[in-house]
Amino acid sequence: MLTEIRIDGLGVIAAATAQFDAGLTVLTGETGAGKTMVVTSLHLLSGARADAGRVRLGAARAVVEGRFTVEEVNAAARAEVGRVLESSAAEADDDGSVIAIRTVGSDGRSRAHLGGRGVPASVLADFTAPLLTVHGQNDQLRLQRPEQQLAALDQFAAETIGPLLRKYRVHRGAWLDARRELLERTARSRELALEADRLKHSLAEIDALAPEPGEDERLVAEVRRLSDLDSLREAAVAAHTALAGPADAPESGSGALDLLGGARARLDSADDPALAALAPGLGEAITLVVDLTGELSGYLEDLPSDPGALDTLLTRQAELKTLTRKYAPDIDGVLAWAEEARTRLSSLDVSEDALAKLTAEVAISAGRVREAAVALSAARTRAAGKLAAAVSAELSGLAMGKARLEVAVRPMPAGAQDSAPLTVEGVDLHAGSAGIDEVEFRLSAHSGAQSLPLSKSASGGELSRVMLALEVVLASSDHGATMVFDEVDAGVGGRAAVEIGRRLARLARTHQVIVVTHLPQVAAFADTHLVVNKSDDGKGRVDSGVRTLGKEDRVIELARMLAGLDDTETGRAHAEELLATAAAEKSVGGKGAGEKSAAKSARQAKSAAGEKDARAVKPAEEKKAARAAKAAAAR
Repeated sequence: MLTEIRIDGLGVIAAATAQFDAGLTVLTGETGAGKTMVVTSLHLLSGARADAGRVRLGAARAVVEGRFTVEEVNAAARAEVGRVLESSAAEADDDGSVIAIRTVGSDGRSRAHLGGRGVPASVLADFTAPLLTVHGQNDQLRLQRPEQQLAALDQFAAETIGPLLRKYRVHRGAWLDARRELLERTARSRELALEADRLKHSLAEIDALAPEPGEDERLVAEVRRLSDLDSLREAAVAAHTALAGPADAPESGSGALDLLGGARARLDSADDPALAALAPGLGEAITLVVDLTGELSGYLEDLPSDPGALDTLLTRQAELKTLTRKYAPDIDGVLAWAEEARTRLSSLDVSEDALAKLTAEVAISAGRVREAAVALSAARTRAAGKLAAAVSAELSGLAMGKARLEVAVRPMPAGAQDSAPLTVEGVDLHAGSAGIDEVEFRLSAHSGAQSLPLSKSASGGELSRVMLALEVVLASSDHGATMVFDEVDAGVGGRAAVEIGRRLARLARTHQVIVVTHLPQVAAFADTHLVVNKSDDGKGRVDSGVRTLGKEDRVIELARMLAGLDDTETGRAHAEELLATAAAEKSVGGKGAGEKSAAKSARQAKSAAGEKDARAVKPAEEKKAARAAKAAAAR
């Protein structure tokens, strides 16, 4: 829910702050006061493209700041908002609200902030998408587009259509992948065959040498060792001789073992306890020297005695380098390349058997897509009748009693350039991401009228009412979201205006609804009434601000909207009657009771005006105002 908005330097608004509550909020004001700037600011918070022409003349930048809460929206919307906040590292305030800011410079540069973090404007769009929906004249035009009508139908029956649509998209993705692979193999069979031959030759070369992981590094160490073989053998022999004595005269007793043994014997033969205590230490030294002597002997035995061993290692090293020059910097990389090549080779089978097998897989995938598409179309067809009936019922209450909306669901034929047509019952259809259907809203504006597409049959006022009726019907799918209507009542008056106010009030039971309107019949239904005031300093500079109206000010504002009757008692009396009528409508909530109350109020207004005329206590302009009030009531 939108709780507050602050606007600085946007259009005619120098600085303004507005508080928003739950329920129905209306914004009114004279033409040119800046009502549209409030809607523009919400568009900016929704990530819309920045326009430097909207910056107030003389201002360096325009700033829009909105505060949102998410407790009121449904669980899916809360989850989506949480995901956006987490991914952008944005933080909520202590009260749980989140602040979104959009700045537009006079040079056209734009900046966005969310929860204290600088973010792209697209992130603001993702954040506000589940929270805020703005409907203006452009949105009414979008309602005429087939893709928007399809989306509305899917939203209406989301619980049924949603799973079927997801299943269709999964099967369609698998079908397109298999089909793409088949086309690639068929069209590039010669090229793929050559690639397969190259891979086979390379793998045969690698397999023939059969390198082992890390073998190249081990060879480098071994070659270095063999290159120093003589010096290594000499050092090992000298060390062994020093420990065990000369190999050709071990009995000479000149080795370290013999000397340590003699010292141990002398200590053991002494009677002095202090000398005897040293004997174990000599024993440990003898044990250590024996172990070292054995290890040196093993080292000497392992040293190659074959003069050609080094040449063998150098030859193997040269063979491995032929692989590292072609395929990777080292042997581990060569083995990894070979593994990838085997995987690639397995997918390059262009034999007749392989192509036949893949063709069968494509046919099976197409069957799954076809089955899912038919089920999706059937569900949409069933939902279309229900949506049409529900919207037609709403239109009946919007002074279009004889109007009927039809929702046509029909298969979409594949075009000549369609890259992936789907054959259903012998007919090639376009299998798009949303299915094989196209949806068209057709309106019969009155009894006996031909049913025509919205773009051809609906006037501006009728299109506004169709959109409002559709929103009322779809309202349950996004409980708690904020809905903004910019002059949804354009081209509407009289009884239809009252009915629009009633529908907006009903919509406000489950949503926060913000409406920019010029009709007093609609404004009378508001729970909160904001007015955009315009002031002129006499030098051509216009300033506008937003303020919340109390009860008395609401009466004056509604009287002004009644053909400028704010300075007459008759106008104010009629404004009070409008407020009373709207209050009765909201409290009763029933269509029949509401119409009775409206009729009673109209009669009271006429009676009041007639009594004043009969007494002839008002000047001529007051009588003229009374006649205008009568005409407004009659409408």
